[in-house]
Amino acid sequence: MKLRALSVAAGFLALLGAPPASAQSTAELARQVEQAETAFANTMATRDVKAFESFLSDEAVFYGAAPLRGKAAIVTAWKRFYEGPAAPFSWKPTNVQVLESGTLALSTGPVFDTDGKQTGVFNSIWRRGSDGQWKVVFDKGCQVCNCAKAP
Repeated sequence: MKLRALSVAAGFLALLGAPPASAQSTAELARQVEQAETAFANTMATRDVKAFESFLSDEAVFYGAAPLRGKAAIVTAWKRFYEGPAAPFSWKPTNVQVLESGTLALSTGPVFDTDGKQTGVFNSIWRRGSDGQWKVVFDKGCQVCNCAKAP
């Protein structure tokens, strides 16, 4: 009985040494995701496909005409966007939401052409790994709706 009590006490003390993921507020986690998304977008501006790759989960899925499944397939398809001196488009996060569990987040915002005109909207789902790093697991863009507003 004494050994069990000591084991429980030791486990409790070990937990005190490292704050659990829930110790971070969703606002702090959203700030982390916004920074990650901004850095992810910056890879396009700096023409750094290797940095782009570093933000992708191994099992990421990017939606398009046909879904791209896995980091290797995504990087192969996206390399063309990183060729040449100028970025063909840019994006920035304007809204980030994080689950209370702190494990998944949605980042969304506008996509711009080379003239700065908004041409689309992106939606990225980020997952926080056990190492605390955020990685993109799903990404889907769509064109800007040019719909008439209802009266």
